[in-house]
Amino acid sequence: ILLDKDGKRKHTRPTFSGQQIFALEKTFEQTKYLAGPERARLAYSLGMTESQVKVWFQNRRTKWRKKHAAEMATAKKKQDSETERLKGASENEEDDDDYNKPLDPNSDDEKITQLLKKHKPGGGGLLLHPPEGEASA
Repeated sequence: ILLDKDGKRKHTRPTFSGQQIFALEKTFEQTKYLAGPERARLAYSLGMTESQVKVWFQNRRTKWRKKHAAEMATAKKKQDSETERLKGASENEEDDDDYNKPLDPNSDDEKITQLLKKHKPGGGGLLLHPPEGEASA
């Protein structure tokens, strides 16, 4: 028994075996909260007190919430940056009058080809009709 400087019993932190922690973690994966009878059965089967199991679950839920909150924040940040990226792309399209105009079905293929070159890296790649004088491949 450990005593503090005033001669009172000092609280010591329990150490749990690997098997106990494994069983606690497996149970926590299935349910985040234990009712009284479940807690009593688990404590008995692991050779722990109900209080130890109760506190372990409280601490584990706190750890789980912190991790879950951090993951949610990371996902939100990623989603926000993707939204900003897409918003920037659509703003660029709005700035281009030619891009937003509907294509005239009677217009020549040259206008379409120029638009594709302008908006596709590497000059496009989609060719509706080969330029005059060239055979299609």
